[in-house]
Amino acid sequence: MRPIRIALTKGRLETDSIALFQKLGYDCSAVLNKGRRLILPISDGTHEMEVVLAKAADVVTYVENGVCDIGVVGKDTIMEMGGTFYEVADLGFGRCRFALAVPKGKDFYSGYHTRRIASKYVNVTRSVFEAKNMDVNIVKIEGSVELAPILGLSDAIVDIVQTGLTLRENGLEVVEDLADISARLIVNIASLKLRKSEIDPFITQIENILKEEEPT
Repeated sequence: MRPIRIALTKGRLETDSIALFQKLGYDCSAVLNKGRRLILPISDGTHEMEVVLAKAADVVTYVENGVCDIGVVGKDTIMEMGGTFYEVADLGFGRCRFALAVPKGKDFYSGYHTRRIASKYVNVTRSVFEAKNMDVNIVKIEGSVELAPILGLSDAIVDIVQTGLTLRENGLEVVEDLADISARLIVNIASLKLRKSEIDPFITQIENILKEEEPT
């Protein structure tokens, strides 16, 4: 039987995840010295696992389809993509938020015209405004979404915000925080049933570390 596979979102979440695994006693030297390899072993001396490095959307796809048993991915990706899997823990790192931002000084909610919203996160944006019973036109942007209102393409944007510096430097301001985001631990449904004896202790270890790190 192959080792348990855990898909990690490349970049900051990968770094924070590896730091967490090291706290659990896992030797992550292969990942820290990965070169161009994308599948790497980690071990705590008793349990062998494989780390798979992938883009956020692919982490969800790999876990949902069972080629990876566990994944670490941002809540933003989960909200946008949906999917069938268990979301078992908020890992507490990668914190940011979805926000609605407009050109500084603009009253977004005044008037009765249909607003145009630019975002990389079309499904999240649609659900937000459906909940408000507002009709909006959504424009999907793949790059720097801040450009859309500057160029007159949209009235506002929905995007991930951490410090808000990029918004401010481009003449935009947050008018509403929409949802908090952080890294989440997700598990394939079949894996949790078929390999419960391997996965449950790993989840428990993580939960215990998170409890220890909670502010008192």
